Amino acid sequence: MTYFSAPSNARGAARLAKSAAAFNALKRDIMLGVLPAGAALTELDLAAHFACSQGTVREALLQLQEEGLVRRQGHRGTQVSECTEAEAVEMFRVRQQIECNGIVRALQAPSRTLVADLKALFADMLEAARAEDELELAAFDRDFHRRIFQDAQLPALDPILHRCLVHNHRFKISRSTTPRDLVATAQRHGTIIEAVESGDVARAGEALRHHIATIVDLGPDVFPDATQ
Repeated sequence: MTYFSAPSNARGAARLAKSAAAFNALKRDIMLGVLPAGAALTELDLAAHFACSQGTVREALLQLQEEGLVRRQGHRGTQVSECTEAEAVEMFRVRQQIECNGIVRALQAPSRTLVADLKALFADMLEAARAEDELELAAFDRDFHRRIFQDAQLPALDPILHRCLVHNHRFKISRSTTPRDLVATAQRHGTIIEAVESGDVARAGEALRHHIATIVDLGPDVFPDATQ
């Protein structure tokens, strides 16, 4: 037994681990709708629930705020954000603009590991889909799209793209009234990999544009030129 305090870096690592656990648990409940829009999240209650300090909970809430999943409003506290069709439509449009411009830049000088990284993430998506873990599939999906954008060398836009991806997935999950074919969802990324591997910029751009435009049923209304 020791009576000495743990080193500061050990305390910091433990705090970060607890913050990550709280963040992941809250994010999962928000994405699945267990915590509905407008639900109040108080630091005191969450700290008791996760057996951690309010400061640790605050770090998790700040991360959720960065992803647009909660709103922190001073004396009004923190609430789960809305997930509206109007915002989803605009985020689909912003996302298409960022990603389709990004893939052109990415394929002008792609990294040597791009295709291998995409294939590895594709395999992860298929594994999550076969396990019927929609949230894990969505996480790998976001990593897939951000991996392409990474080679565009536009890092300041990556947080914007990430928020759009998170909101798109939350919207899609919240609007699902019947079980979806998750394997088919994962397999939709195969054509993007083939286009990227071919090095054909126009083909890759069109594959990505079509992929984004046909993600949800409102696609034709948001992108009139898209074909289902």
